[in-house]
This record gives sequence, structure tokens and C-alpha cells, in this order.
Amino acid sequence: MTSAVTALTNVGFTATTAEMLASTTYRDIRIALRAGSIVRLRPGLFGRPGEDPARSAASRLDGVVSHASAAEHWDLPVLNRPDVPHVTVPRKRKRRPGPPVEMHWADLSVAEREAGVTEPLRTVLDCARTIPFGEALAVADKAVQDGWFGQAALRRAAERLRGPGCGNARRVAESVDPRVGSGLESALRAILIDGGVTGFEPQVLITGGDFRAQVDLAHRTAGIALEADAFEFHGTREGLVADCWRYDELVALGWRVLRFSFEQILGRPTWVLDVVRRTVDRADELVELLCVR
Repeated sequence: MTSAVTALTNVGFTATTAEMLASTTYRDIRIALRAGSIVRLRPGLFGRPGEDPARSAASRLDGVVSHASAAEHWDLPVLNRPDVPHVTVPRKRKRRPGPPVEMHWADLSVAEREAGVTEPLRTVLDCARTIPFGEALAVADKAVQDGWFGQAALRRAAERLRGPGCGNARRVAESVDPRVGSGLESALRAILIDGGVTGFEPQVLITGGDFRAQVDLAHRTAGIALEADAFEFHGTREGLVADCWRYDELVALGWRVLRFSFEQILGRPTWVLDVVRRTVDRADELVELLCVR
């Protein structure tokens, strides 16, 4: 016989009483529970303490990890992490006592029940129905980029949706572009889409002599580059030096560079849109002035 902890580990993330008793005893289970080595998620189901709270919540509720929590599971960008786990349970399932959780009710496939998480296409659609356009676009862009499914499949699935949020889901499906380089870049692109600003392309390569740089979004005609700057990629001395070199070279090549932070893109989208519009308008004025001369 093995210890209760080993018995649980051999089964997987969670284990039922019957699965535990296949290789351990009731006594060992009680000892492990008292020691805190394992926890009872609900009657007849055990897990390890400190494990993924979304997985634990799904197991406790006999449901599956879903929405933004499932997006995190599939390594898709969640720009605003949920305060509590999101779990989808079968229809008519009642709430159970335990830690706070955001519950959703829907039919679940056998594959999803076995995996304990909604599959990627459903995850993207769930997010598209329930979170803001820019944040949902970040999830969808990365899912298509990673090859979980194609944009055509996402569009077809979105068209079949009915009920709350289906309009936003269809808009997300129509706006997907797998060329983007990050979730923050997707959110910046969403601001432009919301504001009706066109002409910007993702991940444009700019060259000049020995200089080569791929900018997040670029308007080739207006000569404007937009950068979505996340602190973790720029918050070092080496990052500062590289940023200065990159920015100066782009300006020397004639590009106008606008850099926006996470806080500005997520927290001040109206201001971001206004700055981009004013810069585009100024570029158009310069082009008209040069044509007159």
C-alpha cells in the first residue's frame, strides 16, 4: 500500500475515494487530511493543497474550468486576470458552499468533462461573450496564432451563437489577426477598430541601412508607428538602452513613434485614440502641404 499523497498523485490532479482506496487505506487518507497533505474538495473527492484554484473549484463543483480561467489554462493572454475562478457546470446544477467562484451554466461535452476545462474554441467564444472587446480580441488573436483553430472556424462558430454577448463574439471573430505580437498589441488594435481608425498593420518590418525593427502597428502611408509597451519587457537598464536606440533610429528614418503603456491602453483608451487620431491628422496635413508646394 502507498501513502494517501502518493495515491492521489498517481491518479492525477484530483482523485475520488474509490480511486484513492485502490492503493491506500481509509486510515492513511484521514492522516493525510489531518496533516494538510491532501484536502477534501467535496464529499468523495480529494486534491492537493495549494493547487490551481480554478481546477480545485471545478472539481469541487463537478464542473470544468472555463472563460478567462480556461484562457489562462491554454496559455492565452488574459489582460485582466479574474478575481475568482470561472467554472462552468451542467445546467440546473445548484451552487455548493466553498470559496468564491464565478459560476456559469451550460451543456458540457464528454471531452470537456474528462479534461476538466473547456476546449479552446469554446473558451475563446466564452471570453468574447463576457469580457470587453479588446481583451477578448487578445485571447482570440493568440488562439488563432497558436493554431488551435482558424479564423473561418471561429467565424462559423460565432455565427451559430445565440443569446447575450453573441454580437461581441461575432465582432471579435471578424477582427482576428494572428500576426499580432502580444495581447497588449491586440488591445491597442481594438482601440483603433473601435474608433474607426484604419491603415495600421500589425508587426511591420522597418529597415534602413543596418537597422531592422519590427514595430507593433504601423501606418505606412502616414509614417506612424505604434508600440504597446509592457513593463516586463522594458523595465531594465538594458531594455532602456535598446528602446532609446530603436526609437531614435525610427525617428531618424522619418517615422513618428507613439508608445503606449499597459495602463494607458487598458485604462485610458479614449486618450490613446485621441493621440493617434491627432497624429494621423497632422500627417495628412503635412502630406497636403507638400503636395501644394
